Amino acid sequence: MTEIDRFDELSVSEAEKYVDSFCAYLVAERGRSPLTGKSYASDLKQWLNFCADRKCPAFPPALSDISAFRASMSEDGKARSTQQRHVAAMRSWIHFMEMEKSKDCDIPLPELPKITSKEPRILNEAEVERLLNVCGGEETFAMRDRAIFEIGYGCGLRVSEICSLKVLNLDFESKLLRTRGKGDKERLVPFLGATAASARRYLDFARPKLAGAKREASVFLSFSGRALNRQDIWRILRKRGRAAKITESRLYPHILRHSFATHLLARGMDMRTLQEMLGHSSIITTQVYSHFDREMRTVYDQFHPRA
Repeated sequence: MTEIDRFDELSVSEAEKYVDSFCAYLVAERGRSPLTGKSYASDLKQWLNFCADRKCPAFPPALSDISAFRASMSEDGKARSTQQRHVAAMRSWIHFMEMEKSKDCDIPLPELPKITSKEPRILNEAEVERLLNVCGGEETFAMRDRAIFEIGYGCGLRVSEICSLKVLNLDFESKLLRTRGKGDKERLVPFLGATAASARRYLDFARPKLAGAKREASVFLSFSGRALNRQDIWRILRKRGRAAKITESRLYPHILRHSFATHLLARGMDMRTLQEMLGHSSIITTQVYSHFDREMRTVYDQFHPRA
């Protein structure tokens, strides 16, 4: 890698050399997922494109240029959470560049945009049941899609975790599912009841037809026998959601995970156990579901005729 003797201003082409090295560092040394590395690379390249159009130095980033960059994102209709992710990528990049020279260059860090805390949208239990029921029958893709939804809702997995799930991760005997979440952290979650039964049925009768002669280790496969990706899961959710008469604007990839968490809290699960099941490093992240649960109970008390 080309070395920088001091942090003079770098042009876009000069700064671009360090983006891939930075993302490789995130994955190899910070334990971030490859998906996070790709996201940060995309965010930084948008910053470099902005600098090229504005004809300003790409590094170190001037606070006035960052403000203009954020303003352009707002004009393009990008959410505050997206703006925050872009700025967070730049802050991490600055730290990386300082670390490369083993010195503190006192580069001012851009402030993270404040975002409004959003409570997760969820499906109610009847809607989850409708979503599962539209995947009934013996048809190959119906069995596959139902198993996807059962595991997403029954085990609280992220979409990326569903995609990366391997057949060996499903332990029917011990009734546990093994998954790797953010930061490559491994966790075990209960795997039993209707969830395990649906997965077993899919593995026995549907998956062999999709896998054919291929030796694919992933649980969920496409028509061609390759592992499903995030876009595939999103497409399946929208298709089945329409059939279940669920408004498409309410559907998003993590809705089954959020519904899983909120329904468990409503049925009395303690916060610490839920934190472990979701794989959250901080209980603060888990507590957002308690706010939604309280609101849901208030609405129930107000409108349900038998409350």
